[in-house]
Amino acid sequence: MSHASEFVRSGTLAGYVELVKSLGRDPYAFMKTVGLHPKFLDDSEMLIPRDAVRELLEMTARATQTEDLALRLAAQRRLSALGPISLVIREDPTPRAALDTLCRYLKLVNASLTICVEDAGSMVVIREDLLPTPGVPMRQSVELAVGTMCRMLGELIGEHWHPLEVSFTHRPPRSGAAHRAFFGRNVKFNQEFDGLVCLASDLSKPRASADQVAAGFARKHLEAALADRSESAQESCRQIILALLPGGTCSVREVARFQHIDRRTLHRRLDAEGLTFSQLLDQVRADLVRHHLGESDLPMSEVAQLLGFARPSSFSHWFQKKFGCSASQWSKQAGAVAAPT
Repeated sequence: MSHASEFVRSGTLAGYVELVKSLGRDPYAFMKTVGLHPKFLDDSEMLIPRDAVRELLEMTARATQTEDLALRLAAQRRLSALGPISLVIREDPTPRAALDTLCRYLKLVNASLTICVEDAGSMVVIREDLLPTPGVPMRQSVELAVGTMCRMLGELIGEHWHPLEVSFTHRPPRSGAAHRAFFGRNVKFNQEFDGLVCLASDLSKPRASADQVAAGFARKHLEAALADRSESAQESCRQIILALLPGGTCSVREVARFQHIDRRTLHRRLDAEGLTFSQLLDQVRADLVRHHLGESDLPMSEVAQLLGFARPSSFSHWFQKKFGCSASQWSKQAGAVAAPT
């Protein structure tokens, strides 16, 4: 059974065809390879397979030797690319309020992306978590998401705005010049999260309001779309697990609390879909650990913490049981397979 989180809006690839042509290659040949028809790009609201989009971006970046492919796409992004959501966001009184609006309706744009906005004194951390796909690299997809967020905030705050810090979990590129040019500030790799660190004062700047009537109509449309959208129990749980794991508080009780239900109700809903909470937690952890070990150089102790394990020994025991070898052995095997011949 397909889930909404397995699809993204066609608008995710806005500007792709023009960019690849400018690099001297045929974008439609790349699209055909991953099973995407050119007509899919005619309607930005059409839902297309998420994994095909991820494979397309990675393949194109490799074939054109363009490490900053996603940033070049993100550079073209405007709020209007969000569709009806942009009408509401533009009328929010502050950039922080606009972020809250985006978080509310995000599943209508990209159900595989979770955005967590956390206050940290005078700063705000915006964490972007993509549901990982086993065996499919996500570097370009992650950089597109973070780059697009940066562009969106720049449009809301002011064109000369830059985040205090930009963080990526994956390894650094051969050259960081393009990333520094795009984000304008300190860009760090092999970090514990993907996202931005901003000044709270920048996000609280008041914004001028222009067309509340249009925004009101758009909000009604979005609320109706949100009510009509069917989401499985495991889909909603996956998103919450992804957000809670790094904090070490990912229990069935906490996940149920975030959904405003009790844990018995959550167990019943998952049971109706043939899954237990422990199995789902195990799946999310397995997908995440493949991502971290495959695309970053984080120490095992930090990977264990990001997966919600209190002790490295607990992580080692779980990994051995799940994969039949140690995490270090798995990384060496994966590296040998990925190495160019």
